[in-house]
This record gives sequence, structure tokens and C-alpha cells, in this order.
Amino acid sequence: MAIDPLLGEFADRRTEDTYLEHQQPRTRAQLAFTLLFCTLFFLCFFATDVAALGLVPDTALLLGARLVVAITAGSCAWLALKRPLSTGATRLAASLAEAVALACFMVIAVHRPGEFHWHAMSLAIMLLVIYLYIPNRLAWALGLASAATGTFLVLTMLFGALGFADMLTLGMLLALVNTFGALAARRYGHVAREEFRARVVLQHAAERDHLTGCFNRRYLHEQLMGAASPLQAGEPLTVILCDIDRFKQVNDTHGHAGGDAVITSFAGLLQSVARDGIDSVVRYGGEEFLLVLPGTGRDAGVHQAEWLRTRFAATPALVAAGDQPVHATASFGVATLGPGPHSAGVLEGLIHAADKLMYAAKRNGRDRVESLAQPASVPAGPLASAA
Repeated sequence: MAIDPLLGEFADRRTEDTYLEHQQPRTRAQLAFTLLFCTLFFLCFFATDVAALGLVPDTALLLGARLVVAITAGSCAWLALKRPLSTGATRLAASLAEAVALACFMVIAVHRPGEFHWHAMSLAIMLLVIYLYIPNRLAWALGLASAATGTFLVLTMLFGALGFADMLTLGMLLALVNTFGALAARRYGHVAREEFRARVVLQHAAERDHLTGCFNRRYLHEQLMGAASPLQAGEPLTVILCDIDRFKQVNDTHGHAGGDAVITSFAGLLQSVARDGIDSVVRYGGEEFLLVLPGTGRDAGVHQAEWLRTRFAATPALVAAGDQPVHATASFGVATLGPGPHSAGVLEGLIHAADKLMYAAKRNGRDRVESLAQPASVPAGPLASAA
């Protein structure tokens, strides 16, 4: 999760996308508020057009330019508030509103040529808003701000009638504003991503087992069994509870290093078959692991358990270079609830049933799979008693 020192964004694109998705509700709200706030003041400044030019045709032209900005920015703000915009669409809306506002500002500056000093001050404020208050990629904000600054300086030379000293001062001030704005935006982005990184690390430590990287019991109870459980009613649900056979003997023979090697090897095998973002692998006990497989029926669950059983038995764990490989087997209990409405506590009932099935596999000789399935209309409790 390294952060690019130049742009203040995560160097890994997938991590950056995850961060942006996490920030998206706040980003959309900030974009909508800033655009509406700036639009209001942009329209209010029409009073300065009337004061400077009077009621002439150019005044109507400038009113039209300000209304174009208001319509564009207002539409983008409405989209940000009322539509589930993606991160890319949000950036596009921000850039469009900025580009239209800057273009209309140049039109206003040209039609009030005697006030380029004041226009420079207004542009400086607009640039700070672009860098700091309208959420966008730093590279996009820098590109828009630099283009606007260059265009304004050209217009100042053509229509402003300023001396060399005034032009030099104006150019240096705008360069300072751009530099300060870009550095401040980069720092803000860097700090926000550091906070996100710290939150992810803490969440990972709270939800994951240190040795294997699997989810822990806390995640099982707070997330999978909690009110915000990702498990969907209406689809089948399978759990596989598995336990490494004769694990105490493994520890006694090969030491705790050998036992840890077997556990991590088994956990890695389980994680290799889990669907990212769908299935969950939980370290349920010392050498017990739980797989929660939403949308998986009994046949698929049994097939997966059999594959895991045979693969684990055939793949010895390596403790260290030169040490003897450690062979081990595991027993599996597979419990499935068919598609249909799921009652509260269904996952707990399935785990209880799978636990009984797993111990049945132990009693029946170990290194085997025992399974059971019930329709969803049957409460979770009978699964356990049927085992």
C-alpha cells in the first residue's frame, strides 16, 4: 500500500480504486456542496458586471456566460447528489464544471479589460478551489489550472495593457498560487490515504488470524453473523468445517514449527479455492477451519471438500530446508441449506450441523467427508439433530 510521493496517490492501482470507492459517498457530497456554493457566488458577481459596464449588450452576454456556468455546475451537483456516479464519472463531472467555469471566466475578463488586476485575484481564488475543494485527481486539477493560467496570461498581454513589471508580478503570483495549491492538494491526498491505510491495517489485524491470514472468530460473529451480514437469502448456503487429523501427534513428532507449517499449508489450500469477495475462510479453532460458501449447493460443497481432502493428503508441508516433510490429513463436515427464505441464525445452525458431521467423519475413520442438506423451509436446528 505504498503511496506515490509525487501525486499523493496509492502506487498500486487496485488499492487506489479501493480507496476511491471507500471515499465515494463523501466525495460526491463534497463535490455537490462545493459546486453549488461556488455557483451561487459566481452568479452574485453579476452585480460587478452591471457596476462596471452598465446595462449594455455586453452585460447580457456576461449574464449568459454566468448562467451557462450555473446550469453546468448545478447539473453536475445534482448528478453527484442524486445519481450513483462511479469514481470516473465523478471526476468527469468535476472537470467539466471546472472547464466551463474557467472558459466563461475568460470571456468575462476579456469584456472587462480594464480590470485584469482584479481578474487575477479572482482567478487565484478559483485555482485554490480547484486544487483543494473540488475532488479530482491531482494530475487533472493541475492540467486544468495550468491551462487556465497560461490562457489568462495570454489574454492579459493582448487585452490588459499592463506594463512589464505588472505582468511579471502577476505571472509570479499565479505561479505561486499554482505551486501552493498543487503542494497542498498533494499533501491532503497523502494524509487521507495514510489514514485509510492505517484503518485497513487495524481492521486486518482485528479480523484476521495472525498465523494464517484467514478470518478469525470475531469476523465470523460480527460480520457474517451480524446485522450487516453479506449472506443473501434466497440462495443455497453451504458451510464446510474441517479439522486436521491427529494434530497433537504432529506437534509431538515435529514440534510446534512443524504444526505451524501444517496449519499454514492447510490454510493456504483453503484460501486458494475461496472465491474472492464471496467465500470466507475462518480459522475456527486451533487446527479447525470453516469455509462459508454462499450460493453453493450440497453437491458442489461435497466436491470441493473432497478435492481439498485429497489434495491436502497428497501435499506434505515443508518446515524448513533439509527437514523432513510433514504429512497430514483432515476430516470434513459439509452442511447445506437449500435455496429459499433464510431465518435468523441460519449460519450458526449450519456450523453446528457441520461440526457434528465433521466429528462423524472422525469416528468413521478420519480423512473423509460427511455431508447433509436440508431445504430452506426447514429451520436450522433440525440440521444439527439430523447429523
